[in-house]
Amino acid sequence: MAADPVQPAGRGATTIADRVVAKIAARAAREALDALPPGASKPHATVVVQRDSARVSVSLELGHPTDLARQCGAVRKQVTRRVRELAGLEVPEVAVHVERLHSPRTARESAGRGLR
Repeated sequence: MAADPVQPAGRGATTIADRVVAKIAARAAREALDALPPGASKPHATVVVQRDSARVSVSLELGHPTDLARQCGAVRKQVTRRVRELAGLEVPEVAVHVERLHSPRTARESAGRGLR
């Protein structure tokens, strides 16, 4: 006797933890950047997952001078694409927070003082 096929609603659901989506988003943000400036921290992301979507907030540090709009736009696009590809979630919002700008001069000064 063949078993009755289980309807989609009865198969259960796959849940992806917020912290996993946050790691995907942080990695995607790093992929989108031209390069991390010397002394910069890696991008960090927080997410809120609700049903089939994720709202993402990414914090990062950039080199100066840079085209902030282009860099932030690239981060938004890459985070949206990678979260959709790897987690299967829609991303209606990606907030990008630039926490610090690194210039070559401040990097040299910080290195001379033994700071980051």
